[in-house]
Amino acid sequence: MSKVTVVGAGKYGSTTTQRIAEWDIVDEVVMTDIVEGLPQGLALDMNQSRPVLGYRTLVTGTNDYADTAESDVVVITAGLPRKPGMSRMDLLGVNAGIVTSVVEEIVRYSPNAVIIVVTNPLDQMTTLAADVSGFPRNRVLGQAGMLDSARFAHFISEAADHDVLDITAVTLGSHGETMVPVPSLCKVGDQPLLDALGEDTVAELVDRTRKGGGEIVAYLKTGSAYYAPSAAAASMVKAIVEDSGSQMPVCAWMEGEYGIDGVYLGVLARLGRNGVEEIVTVPLTTDEVDGLREAAVAVKEKVADLEDLDI
Repeated sequence: MSKVTVVGAGKYGSTTTQRIAEWDIVDEVVMTDIVEGLPQGLALDMNQSRPVLGYRTLVTGTNDYADTAESDVVVITAGLPRKPGMSRMDLLGVNAGIVTSVVEEIVRYSPNAVIIVVTNPLDQMTTLAADVSGFPRNRVLGQAGMLDSARFAHFISEAADHDVLDITAVTLGSHGETMVPVPSLCKVGDQPLLDALGEDTVAELVDRTRKGGGEIVAYLKTGSAYYAPSAAAASMVKAIVEDSGSQMPVCAWMEGEYGIDGVYLGVLARLGRNGVEEIVTVPLTTDEVDGLREAAVAVKEKVADLEDLDI
């Protein structure tokens, strides 16, 4: 029996749960939250949509981690969302406490699970989850590159007035200011991105991609993005439970790739039953490799802030 747990029944968590259930790729999705009644009510509502949409996956809503036992994959969405004017680093202290307590429960009930972290600040929270869990680093990964690449693709599609499904977009590095969009790997149809749009336009799109989450937060006033993020997280779950070996950009543990070691960073990887099965190194320009290495240094500096927290 295949089973996935989503921690957090807010908009991100519930939408991720809905996507996984509707794809019918597992037997059960458990959605847990500290708010009594919230996951139960959402689960009942989702289950009643099964006859309409034609899928069998059962959604279980609970406030008890015992119901999550023996999950194959656990997605951590729990945490304080960003508000206008708030940086991801502002979230560090409160979300570190939340992620620590969640991971302790995951280890207790699902010691063989793969953990996908989406709580911000993403790079630090993924590192923290790995440290607290004690799991092999390949079984703890973060969701960032899938989302950032999707945002980049959307912006490219708009600027080029081209079918979004015919756009190839890749972002690596950190989730935030040190994100590294990779124009050399991006295409508009069969045409290299820089040939299609030119350096100035691409630079504008890169900047907008880096600020993509903040742009949405500014519009919403309260809360943050969840449609595109949930699609990205659910796609990672799908690759893992189906053991597909699909290649996608994720926050993974580096062991010498691109000359980078000992840090979680956004890179292309193949996902399967064991989480990150392989980090895929691809040809990058000198500037792109430099950007990746600079991002690694920045993440290591930020991870050091975890040591000052009283968790």
